[in-house]
Amino acid sequence: MKNKRATLSKSRQQVILKLVFLYWKRLVLAAVCMIAVAGANGAMALLVKPVMDDIFIAKNREMLLLIPGLAVLVFLLKGLGSFGSEYLMNYIGEKIIRFFRDSLYEKIIDLPIAFIHKEKTGALMSRITNDVNIVKGMVSTAVINIFRDFFSVIAFLCVIFYRDWQLACGAFLVLPLAFYPILVFGRRVRRFSTGSQETMADLNSFLHETFSGSKIIKIFNLETFEKQRFREKTDRLFLLEMKKVIAKALSSPVMEFLGGLGIAFIIWFGGMRVINGTSTPGTFFSFLTAVMMLYDPVKKLSKLNNTVQEGVASASRIFDILETEQTIREKANPERLEGKTFDLVFEGVGFSYGTKEAPALTDINLRVAPGEVLALVGMSGGGKTSLVNLIPRLYDVTAGQVKIGGKDVRDLSVESLRDKISIVTQEPILFNESVKDNIRYGKMDATDDQIVAAAKAAFAHKFILGFPRGYDTVIGELGSRLSGGEKQRICIARALIKDAPVLILDEATSALDSQAEKVVQKALENLMKGRTSFVIAHRLSTIDYASRVILLKNGSIAEQGTHRELMALKGEYYKLQTLQAAKVAKP
Repeated sequence: MKNKRATLSKSRQQVILKLVFLYWKRLVLAAVCMIAVAGANGAMALLVKPVMDDIFIAKNREMLLLIPGLAVLVFLLKGLGSFGSEYLMNYIGEKIIRFFRDSLYEKIIDLPIAFIHKEKTGALMSRITNDVNIVKGMVSTAVINIFRDFFSVIAFLCVIFYRDWQLACGAFLVLPLAFYPILVFGRRVRRFSTGSQETMADLNSFLHETFSGSKIIKIFNLETFEKQRFREKTDRLFLLEMKKVIAKALSSPVMEFLGGLGIAFIIWFGGMRVINGTSTPGTFFSFLTAVMMLYDPVKKLSKLNNTVQEGVASASRIFDILETEQTIREKANPERLEGKTFDLVFEGVGFSYGTKEAPALTDINLRVAPGEVLALVGMSGGGKTSLVNLIPRLYDVTAGQVKIGGKDVRDLSVESLRDKISIVTQEPILFNESVKDNIRYGKMDATDDQIVAAAKAAFAHKFILGFPRGYDTVIGELGSRLSGGEKQRICIARALIKDAPVLILDEATSALDSQAEKVVQKALENLMKGRTSFVIAHRLSTIDYASRVILLKNGSIAEQGTHRELMALKGEYYKLQTLQAAKVAKP
């Protein structure tokens, strides 16, 4: 997915151009402003001749009054034009950046969970923040400079050929050398920009991981180790940035030197014409002023090329995400899942996380009746979570089919399917909002009374009232201000208020102490009433209420039945129960 050499295909270029030309009215106004700036620049060069010949040589008093007034008007026109072009082009740039940010976020949110798990969180964040900002520089700054410098070059060329066409022809034999650094250094800037942006993304990912895992870092006394890792990453970023700085910094001095050769030739050739009487000092200095002012937009073109190359590298990384294919696809006209009770059937289900990876599930055949509580047990890596992830289509089967209410989940709209499913995970997932908003996440149009009722059923109402602002209390990032049991009960309240007929409990109590587990277990029993429930259990003591137990081993169903039946078999389930009982009994 990462390109070693960042390039923009024609289709990608067309997308950016279409975005720019969506705002063609402002673009036209900006062009008018830039033409005004270019005209003002040309007029400044033209004024040099009357200043020299009429004021300083001919000592014309009328021109002494007229020319300063014209100079004021020229600078006023230039100032107004500069403001207008800067404002209008930055407006267009900000609009385009907003489009890219929104599109990136929407794309990432829509992509399957497999993509999110494969990519580094910091790298995805870097696309939306750092890369998009660099593209803004390419779009707004580059377009402003292209138009403004193009019109300025045209204006200066007109002045140059108007003043002395013979000298102009001689000058243009030398001045094109100044464009050489643009091509050479531009390629280097693009290459180093790609490397630095990838390193910045890696740095963002590192920061996200270490800040999230700060407790573990401190407990294991790894602060020094992590500091050294961070220094290594910033050292690599520093080296890449300095290489880019060298390439960008060298382009200007090289252009200065090559441009200086051209100026030297003009002074020699033009000076000879003045000495020979074929030109006046005013004409020569007006010509020289126009040439030197012409050199300025040429020099800016080098910097513009650097900006464009950085933008190309960033735009390529953005389009890599935007063009990522959706692997969880809907049919053209999917069915909607309707009803309040469902059975679920797994027919010959096989699943693998990748073509080169071993199967996580093999030949799963299972039917779960409406309202049945099915417990999934087994050693870690047995396939329990993989199995339940297939129900809401977080992943798709690689063999067989999963049916809900007699319909293949792939024939249903993803939205209607997930509307019928609630989940409570081992790690409570909450947002840095109020308690009320976190519960309402399960049903966005829920009333305050419904929220309170869900909290009571989840045994959360009492501790919520103990907060300074009750249900309006903001709980911190990932619920950092709450205990583990409090977090889980809010998650249960969120699942309760959704009132979905299918429920997935993914080791919902395994991270809790025994006292918190008892309270949460009562809340879970309220949650499971009347629902088809899949319970992934780490502690086998928590599945007494299950109507059936499935033991998964190496991605296959090894045993199934009631707790009593499986204990009587004295197989894998019996061994797990015995092992856990021994651990509990051990002092």
